[in-house]
Amino acid sequence: MRTKPYTRQIKTRIRELGADLAGVADIEPLQALETNPTDLLQGFTRAVSIAVHLPAAVFETISDKPNPLYNATYQTANRMLDELALRTANSLEKDGYSSLPVPASQILDQEKWLAAISHKAVARMAGLGWQGKNLLLITPEYGSRVRLVTVLTEAPLAVDGPVKNRCGTCTQCRDACPARAIKGASTTDHYQDREEALHFSRCAEKLSAEFARMTDIGNYICGVCIKACPFGRSTASR
Repeated sequence: MRTKPYTRQIKTRIRELGADLAGVADIEPLQALETNPTDLLQGFTRAVSIAVHLPAAVFETISDKPNPLYNATYQTANRMLDELALRTANSLEKDGYSSLPVPASQILDQEKWLAAISHKAVARMAGLGWQGKNLLLITPEYGSRVRLVTVLTEAPLAVDGPVKNRCGTCTQCRDACPARAIKGASTTDHYQDREEALHFSRCAEKLSAEFARMTDIGNYICGVCIKACPFGRSTASR
């Protein structure tokens, strides 16, 4: 099988299912990630990162806290991503390649706030964007206005690579953060530890003790730093 044509075919399938972005990461550099279970990556050679974007207008309804409209959009995107991952995994399996969909939004370690794998780290290695000062993935097309999911596979897919960090001297996410959690530290590659970028406990406390307890929210969401990011705000700001 010719790797590049097959990879293009798979990406086209994923976009036809409703995804906005898709990229492929090599599993080997991801072995350093903390996963749940610890052998999650065993037997796989590639990780397919899939993104759907959330309309910029939704974020314009946010002031200094999340609202029910954003919450509903967030949840819809997660459901859509889980279906995309399942259908992608099934499609790859029909081609003869073992594949595993990893849920889009599922915190398995409540103490460390960790999922089965970091979708953001996979997406960065798959070339969808870079790690911003808000610790989120920032895509050139949509900024952080995306939700992500991962499919692990043994399919012989051509690997994409990380893209250049374009945050520069911008500190708009830091200045907007209602928890004052974003430090504004720069990185050319990625942060070795999330504390390099965030006062993480401040962010976690704001989400769990305040925002998640709001009427019609009930989830660990915010959206303020995402709204502040100039990438994805409008066509003119890309």
